[in-house]
Amino acid sequence: MKQITRICWLLLGIVFIFSGLVKLNDPIGTALKLEEYFEVFSKAFGSFFQVFIPHARTLSIFLSSLEVVLGVAVLLRWMLRQTLWVLLALLVFFGFLTFYSAAFNKVTDCGCFGDFIKLTPWTSFAKDMFLLLLWAVVFFNLRYLRRVFAKGTLGVMYITIASAVAIGIGVRALGHLPYFDFLPYKEGNDIGQLMKPQEAARYEYVMERNGESKTFTEYPTDSTWKYKSMNVLNPEKSKPLITDFSVFDADGKDYTGEVLKGNKLVLVVQDVQSADRDRYKDINSLLEAASKSRKRIESLVITSSSPGAFDAYRHDVNLGAPFYFADATVLKSMIRSNPGLILLQNGVVKGKYHYHDIPAIGDLEAKL
Repeated sequence: MKQITRICWLLLGIVFIFSGLVKLNDPIGTALKLEEYFEVFSKAFGSFFQVFIPHARTLSIFLSSLEVVLGVAVLLRWMLRQTLWVLLALLVFFGFLTFYSAAFNKVTDCGCFGDFIKLTPWTSFAKDMFLLLLWAVVFFNLRYLRRVFAKGTLGVMYITIASAVAIGIGVRALGHLPYFDFLPYKEGNDIGQLMKPQEAARYEYVMERNGESKTFTEYPTDSTWKYKSMNVLNPEKSKPLITDFSVFDADGKDYTGEVLKGNKLVLVVQDVQSADRDRYKDINSLLEAASKSRKRIESLVITSSSPGAFDAYRHDVNLGAPFYFADATVLKSMIRSNPGLILLQNGVVKGKYHYHDIPAIGDLEAKL
C-alpha cells in the first residue's frame, strides 16, 4: 500500500503539471474552450454565465497556472492535506463539466490537454474519475507521505517561483503565438493535402442469418445474410484533418483554390471588433513590400466579419489588400492572433506571425 500510494501521489502531481503546461502553451485556445462552456451554461442554467465570457483569457491563465502550482505542491508535499482539498474541488468541477458534456453532447472536446491530446467527452470524464481515484488513494493514505520536501520559507519560495513561471509562460504565449503548435495549420503543413483523406475508407459489415451474427470485411454476395450494421475500420485516416477550410468573396464565389496557389501572404482578421489596430503601420508596410518582392508574394486579407463591418475597418486602418471571407472558427484555428499573418507557398504553411512579431520582408523571402 505504501508503494501504491507513492505511485498515485507521483502520477497525480505529474498529470496536473502536464495538463496545466499544455493549456498555458496555448492560453487563447483554452480561453475559447471556456467561452464555449460559458455559452452552453448560459443557455442551460441562466444568463449569469455570460458575465465570465469577457474574462475568459484571464481565467484561462489563472486556472492553468493553478493546475501547475497544485501539481508542484503535491510533488513537494507542501501543505499536502490543504492542497488535496483544493485539488478535490477542481476535480469535482472538471468532472461535472466533462459529465455534462458527455451526457448532453454539448462540448465535444473538453480541452483537458489543449490541442495536444484530443479526448472524447466520455474519455475526458473517465480521465477525471481516474484522477479522483488517485486523489482518494493519496488522501486516505497520507500516513505514508509524511516526509515534506520543502517546509516553511523554502516551501513558500518554491511555490512562488512555480506560480511566477507558470503565469509568465501563459502571459508570454498570450502576447505571441503558442510555443508548440498542435493545430492543423501549423508551420510545415500542406493545407491542400490535409483537406484530403490519408487513405480510402475501409468497412466491416455485420450480417445476420438464422439468429447468427457474423462480420465481413467485404459485403457478402450470399443474399441469405441480412444487413445489420456497418463500421468504419479506419475512421481517423479516412477523414480529412481539415474539413472546413473555405474562402469566398463578398458575392459568395469560392476562392479557396486560389489561396492555395503560389506565394501568398495572408492577413487573418478574425473579428474587427476585437482586432488590434495599433500595428497597421508596420503591417501595411509589409504588405506593400510583399507586392514588390522578387518572390511574387500576393497579399490578401481573410476575415469572418460582415462585409459592411470589414469595409469600415479597412478604411479606418488604411488597409488596401483585397479581402475575402471564411468561417470564424476556421480563422481562430489558423492562427492565435487577431490580426495575424500566415505565409503560404502552394498551400504549405511557411510561416506564422503574431501582430507583436511582424517580420521583415527579407525574413519572408528567406522562407520561400
